[in-house]
Amino acid sequence: MAKKDDMEEIIADIDDDDTPTAYTEIKMGGGWYMAISLERSERFDKEYVEISKERAGKKRARFNLSPKHTRVLGEALIRFADENDLDNFVSKSSSKEDDE
Repeated sequence: MAKKDDMEEIIADIDDDDTPTAYTEIKMGGGWYMAISLERSERFDKEYVEISKERAGKKRARFNLSPKHTRVLGEALIRFADENDLDNFVSKSSSKEDDE
């Protein structure tokens, strides 16, 4: 489960064209953040959810998702974490460092 300290609150703003923009960040460590935002494509005139990896305010990697699949992705991630006991996940490399 994500720690409350690792997540920023969802910010919803109203842009000039009266469309809401939702944005949230998750701290990942080492100065990296996972940013999730609701964006609008001017070219296709459709909304999409953008998931990006950011550092120092610059997007390094992006993934665009249809808004109708957002809940399905979230539920699949929760199921995956539960099935693989990721709440108590410790990488093998970090556990070796702890032993030394």
